[in-house]
Amino acid sequence: MDSDPGIKDCVTRYYQSLRSSDPELVREVFHPRARIIGYLPDGLHEMTVDEFADFVESQQPSPDDSGAERMLEIVSCDIAGETGCVRLREGYLGMVFLDTFSMLRVDGRWWICNKLFHVED
Repeated sequence: MDSDPGIKDCVTRYYQSLRSSDPELVREVFHPRARIIGYLPDGLHEMTVDEFADFVESQQPSPDDSGAERMLEIVSCDIAGETGCVRLREGYLGMVFLDTFSMLRVDGRWWICNKLFHVED
């Protein structure tokens, strides 16, 4: 597994955005034209970054404030030049998500370009 401290930092900040229900932090880690798409128990969901940021912000109290258990694991990370693919598992809203991030490094900074998500049983 390749690793890059910038990717790990981006993933950590992504998870912190969920934990703190922080919409601005969501916008800092996602490329402005990124898409978020996947299945929740009630079916397929597709969001823009702004829609996802609003969803994250609506989770009140935040997982940190409510004392929800923390769980974040980077399962794999593959880098090819200025692109990357990261698979991670995280606990959020009482579910375990398996996410696949397409990532892009622009001017030395890693961005999440797309998030594909699946809720594990």
